[in-house]
Amino acid sequence: MSDEIVDMVNNPPHYNDGGLECIDAIEASMDAKAFLGYLKGNILKYLWRYEKKNGTQDLEKAQWYLAKLTEAAKVAEFFSISHSYDSEEK
Repeated sequence: MSDEIVDMVNNPPHYNDGGLECIDAIEASMDAKAFLGYLKGNILKYLWRYEKKNGTQDLEKAQWYLAKLTEAAKVAEFFSISHSYDSEEK
């Protein structure tokens, strides 16, 4: 048995295969706007279920996705990629 501590929030081993992180493959499979929506959906999922499933671990996962969303949104803004659903200026 290994004494190594597994970080199930920041680096769960079941989301890494051959050095490729699942989140990176997901991001590569869609455009920036879709990826922002994916991240937002995961934040909502973990906040929704934390009281009934994994408690504070789900809150930590929501924080992880929020940090990832913040980073991705900054990149999208830098490259002027719209991340609003529909322009309210119509």
